[in-house]
Amino acid sequence: MKTILLALCLTAMACTVFGQELYVNTEPASNMAAHSLGIRLENQGYFSPKFKNRTTLEAMYGATGKLMLHGALYQSDFYQGSQRFEGGSFYGKYRFFSADTVQAHFRGAIFGKVAISSNPYTLQEIALEGDNTGLQGGVIFTKLIHKLAFSGSASYLRAYNNTGNSLPITGAKEAVAYTASAGYLLLPKNYTNYNQVNLNLYAELLGKSNPGYGQSYLDVAPAIQFIFNSVCRLDLSYRTPLYNNMQRNSANMYLIRFEYNFFTL
Repeated sequence: MKTILLALCLTAMACTVFGQELYVNTEPASNMAAHSLGIRLENQGYFSPKFKNRTTLEAMYGATGKLMLHGALYQSDFYQGSQRFEGGSFYGKYRFFSADTVQAHFRGAIFGKVAISSNPYTLQEIALEGDNTGLQGGVIFTKLIHKLAFSGSASYLRAYNNTGNSLPITGAKEAVAYTASAGYLLLPKNYTNYNQVNLNLYAELLGKSNPGYGQSYLDVAPAIQFIFNSVCRLDLSYRTPLYNNMQRNSANMYLIRFEYNFFTL
């Protein structure tokens, strides 16, 4: 019992001090606590020209203080007239650098992702969130200064044939992705206990390019986040293009996510 209470208190402190880097549309260089588990239920979609949406069920595990693992399953009606299972993905992130001081730190991490999808190829974006079979690898750096956190990432994606569907001969097989995120802890002004609701505000830039094809985009994605009892969170976001000449599902898309974290201590 004492161990569980200690874990809850430590998590509460982490959520309060570092909650502003629990980005909604991207991952920070920091990881969840070692030996902790998390479940995410997420829905993304768009309303024009017709309402379509994707639901994601994701499990997360803090293997160590430096290594975090994710597994996800996807279902949507983006490519068919009704909801259907699309595929899954596996994600791993390893924090290789950390310089910590009181209420501040700078961290670096590398990540990799592998995904399988059964969807047909109708768009130009290489996306491993249910759309494409492929691999992704990249690097993330995150800087926290008291209530403000900044993060940036760059990655390379390689697409392969989807299950039952081959890549178009004339389509892009490689892409580069880049993000820049900022988060601010708005509430509470002063931390007193782990039952306080945390309110975080975010602004994120999400970009991707298909080299040699002249296809790219840059989206802005403002978001708001609530953290309850330091173990569950609710994310709300909407992304819209600042620039876009790529055919994709992700333009003008809302995001709603609920996450719950628990412990194996």
